[in-house]
Amino acid sequence: LEELGFGSDVLERYRKLITIPYGIILATGPTGAGKSTTLYASLQEIYSPHTNILTIEDPVEYQVPGISQIQVRANIGLTFANGLRSFLRQDPDVIMVGEIRDHETGEIAIHAALTGHVVFSTLHTNDAAGAVTRLVDMGLEPFLVASSLSGVVAQRLVRRICSNCAEPFRYEPEAMRAIGIDPDEKGNFMKGRGCERCSGTGYRGRVGLYELFLVDEAVRRMTVERAPSSALKDHAIANQGMRTLIGDGRLAVLAGKTTPAEVMRVSQREDI
Repeated sequence: LEELGFGSDVLERYRKLITIPYGIILATGPTGAGKSTTLYASLQEIYSPHTNILTIEDPVEYQVPGISQIQVRANIGLTFANGLRSFLRQDPDVIMVGEIRDHETGEIAIHAALTGHVVFSTLHTNDAAGAVTRLVDMGLEPFLVASSLSGVVAQRLVRRICSNCAEPFRYEPEAMRAIGIDPDEKGNFMKGRGCERCSGTGYRGRVGLYELFLVDEAVRRMTVERAPSSALKDHAIANQGMRTLIGDGRLAVLAGKTTPAEVMRVSQREDI
């Protein structure tokens, strides 16, 4: 998990989240945001020889020692929903479902969580709080979503400034303000000049940006009341100290890891 690039405060809270005895934990973001990598790292973190971990994926992206992994095969009727249903007869402790794509898969995932299992999965939403409303929009009962969901990590990958050609750089005030940085703020602002190692792009490698949303009593109540995701997000920022994706991006720019343009490319403007 350390290698994913979580801030130390978020890493501590995420570690605590994934050791819960039961509940649903979601990774959310667009395709290619690193969701599967986060889930695999989470499974490896909680793995022990006494933990029965089963996964159903489409496709299996990495083989993980000690974990039983199955691939979706629609041609023989092996869907996420059917695989998940059969898992529950095998007494697992932890289940990973590649993606909650439909009402049926969501319903079985909730049933699994409420009967004492930890369920990891992914969704495609713009931010972490949006996962709650997405599940309700799938037709899942709000009180069941509220009872079973434990936490959501939203993520994006931005390009990392090439360490070989990075040099101090002062960005335009508008670019700084766009990601919540005061132009007078002190930071280790860098930009890649472009070199052979990065093929002249100024970037080499990637950095993860994360937003961790925890389901507390207030979120449960708001979910049952069908509150919009913006209200859930505002609550998490005000009461959990949640750092948004753009807020995490702001820290990455201040630390000289990436550029304001990269953060803006993967973030929603209204996150500031």
